[in-house]
Amino acid sequence: MPLYEHVYLARQDLSTQQLDALTDQFKSVITSNGGSVAKSEFWGVKSLAYRIKKNRKAHFSLLNIDAPPAAITEVERQMGINEDVLRFMTIRVDEHEEGPSAMMRKRDDDDRGDRGDRRGGRGGDRDRGDRGDRERRPRREEGATAEGGAI
Repeated sequence: MPLYEHVYLARQDLSTQQLDALTDQFKSVITSNGGSVAKSEFWGVKSLAYRIKKNRKAHFSLLNIDAPPAAITEVERQMGINEDVLRFMTIRVDEHEEGPSAMMRKRDDDDRGDRGDRRGGRGGDRDRGDRGDRERRPRREEGATAEGGAI
């Protein structure tokens, strides 16, 4: 059977119990149509880039699914009907990721190095090349006019 990663966003005002019930409902739809859920992750409440159905934040959840396409079609239909689900996306993958997903892994700042190295040349050492001998123009003194006289 094909493998899928399915992410859905639920309204922020849902309680943890309601969110668990919603996830269990979608899992039962998948299993009743001949599939299985390999992994379920709750990513937490995150801010949205833009308002969706008057919501600025949402509960993010991931399901790793091993199911026939008919099961995916049915669970997407159920999510489209459910008013607690703001958005969903299903992606077919070749294999499921082992261990926690990228959203659940801790960021290890020590392994990434200095942030300045990734900013497109801002900060850090930068090779400016050979500038040669350039003639330096004297700075104008305060109170001097363009003709060189004092004000």
